[in-house]
Amino acid sequence: MALIVHKYGGTSMGSTERIRNVAKRVAKWHRAGHQMVVVPSAMSGETNRLLGLAKELAPSKASPSYERELDMLAATGEQASSALLAIALQAEGLESISYAGWQVPIRTNNAFTKARIESIDDARVRADLDAGKVVIVTGFQGMDDAGNITTLGRGGSDTSAVAVAAAMKARECLIYTDVDGVYTTDPRVVPEARRLKTVSFEEMLEMASLGSKVLQIRSVEFAGKYRVPLRVLSSFTPWDIDIHEEAVSGTLITFEEDENMEQAIVSGIAFNRDEAKIALRGVPDKPGIAYQILGAVAQANVDVDMIIQNISKDGKTDFSFTVNRSDYAKTMDLLRASVIPALGVVDLEGDTKICKVSIVGIGMRSHVGIASKMFRALSEEGINIQMISTSEIKTSVVIDEKYIELAVRALHKAFDLDQPTAD
Repeated sequence: MALIVHKYGGTSMGSTERIRNVAKRVAKWHRAGHQMVVVPSAMSGETNRLLGLAKELAPSKASPSYERELDMLAATGEQASSALLAIALQAEGLESISYAGWQVPIRTNNAFTKARIESIDDARVRADLDAGKVVIVTGFQGMDDAGNITTLGRGGSDTSAVAVAAAMKARECLIYTDVDGVYTTDPRVVPEARRLKTVSFEEMLEMASLGSKVLQIRSVEFAGKYRVPLRVLSSFTPWDIDIHEEAVSGTLITFEEDENMEQAIVSGIAFNRDEAKIALRGVPDKPGIAYQILGAVAQANVDVDMIIQNISKDGKTDFSFTVNRSDYAKTMDLLRASVIPALGVVDLEGDTKICKVSIVGIGMRSHVGIASKMFRALSEEGINIQMISTSEIKTSVVIDEKYIELAVRALHKAFDLDQPTAD
């Protein structure tokens, strides 16, 4: 009897009818002899609704405990969907029990709204599984050492599911979404995009970090660290599809680099609209300057993405970096209040109308000229590159956001991603 973890997204849990279909699918797997742990998201739109109510009452951070209360509020969405799923499973004739993250417990640090999982005590869940029950664990949330409810940030239910699978040494973690796998790029932008049967863990990690919305990056990090077999598939296939067919559908995130992967120089095009660029002009060019700028940003719990420091001239340099667009105003206020007065920076500029486009592929390790091919394709479309970042298996560029769809289509065609691959 194998232990399997299912994770269902908000769209999959978006109505009582969809919850009923999820229950039928889970029941099918349970009746096939598997121990089942299910991690659901809140019903589609529920988290936004709850946080919108908070914003109506306090448009900005009202007190030091504001984010604690946001977590208390947001966590109720997953609790509702978990209880509803347990009820639906019981209606299917199965014993089922739901737990909030703090009841498991899933322990996290105390970084409210962006908490990180530190440990999971699986004893209670295992006892229920051994008693023949289906166990539902709320995604997206946990508890800190002081007993406060915490949330893991957007997409945190993916992380919860993979973390539970890792802690319980599940045979596989199946991530059910509203798409049927990982594509070469977003099919809404490029209709010719193809579903990948397999993608390497490294490629998926890069694609998640670069803007692919299929999986949350921290869930992929967990999967890689603990080598959790991960599969992305659709919850909108008929629930009574043959279980053996379902078990090999979607896209498998694999740790093996097979011979076919070697043929794919670029596996996918990722993009992110939620980027903002910040530039400090006339920064003193001296040791420790990057830390003085980015240290303060990090202390404010803001993630920095791409970084560029220009050549020095007359003892001054320019320092540019990108952050998530939601952190832009907070970062600009921080720089104006503390960093600029300390450094005597001449000028501070910001731009929220940018985006990041990236090519990803493990085949880039063994092929030359890939970046230049990318730059040529963008040049031929009249698209100016503002920033560049590279790693072994990806190249990213920052461009004006108005060119994002044109850039993605051009790169998808330039690297022949619209062409079918041989099985």
